[in-house]
Amino acid sequence: MIELPVISEEETRRKKPNWLRVKLPVGKEYANVRKLVDQHKLHTICESGNCPNMGECWGAGTATFMILGNVCTRSCSFCAVATGRPPEYDTDEPRRVAEAIKLMQVKHAVITSVNRDELKDRGAEIWYQTVIETKKLSPETTIETLIPDVKSNWDALFRMIEGGQEVVSHNVETVESLYRRVRPQAKYARSLEQIKRTKAHGMRTKTGIMLGLGEKQEEVYKAMDDLVAHDCDILTLGQYLQPTKMHIEVAEFIHPDLFDHYREEGLKRGLKYVESGPLVRSSYHAERHVNV
Repeated sequence: MIELPVISEEETRRKKPNWLRVKLPVGKEYANVRKLVDQHKLHTICESGNCPNMGECWGAGTATFMILGNVCTRSCSFCAVATGRPPEYDTDEPRRVAEAIKLMQVKHAVITSVNRDELKDRGAEIWYQTVIETKKLSPETTIETLIPDVKSNWDALFRMIEGGQEVVSHNVETVESLYRRVRPQAKYARSLEQIKRTKAHGMRTKTGIMLGLGEKQEEVYKAMDDLVAHDCDILTLGQYLQPTKMHIEVAEFIHPDLFDHYREEGLKRGLKYVESGPLVRSSYHAERHVNV
């Protein structure tokens, strides 16, 4: 176990540490994407989620889009997306997303969605058609789909992932012991099985975990071992930040040295690629994960 200075709960509430400060986005590529987004009123998770890496990712030609609406059927304690009964989805959405990706000249697109548990197919057909339409309009663009928990609807899973995307991601989000607090409508074992079935279907697999929710180091190691045992290729590790006072509090800010340690530990335990740092999010450096 690596020993590092611990930031107290009182300090955690008072202010964020220096390593969580973000530089303002700059650069020609970023400016070009910014202009297109504003002119055509395009929607990206990069903006709506206030992602700290937006400038860097846009500069590298990567952007993240959310499909199937903005109301989720889950009520995870870490997520600021609205919870409730979603309205009817838009069957024309795949075409519109594909056109936005082409217009923005995105080199690597990450597509994600809310949970749509009320739909028999979990939204799988919209997922499939979005990838198909994007590949049709932008054949050179690589795609990662960050898909939700399908609640063991494996037919829906296979439809979601057979459109031709290069990477399929499904976030386990936290360690097993914190699931009841963090993901009350999800199951750790079910998410692992979803990753394993995705790999068995021939896909490159990826997941993400938030740190600073109160997990122990040994639990992070166990999660890594579980992911390797369930054929996960890529892991992202980042600092959890509380979106509003209504959401679960940050238990601690994880030191950058510990993130570095976790990266080394993950690779040592058999993961093919580990992206680990305080500001890392699921889509961070996603373009690098295509050829892992």
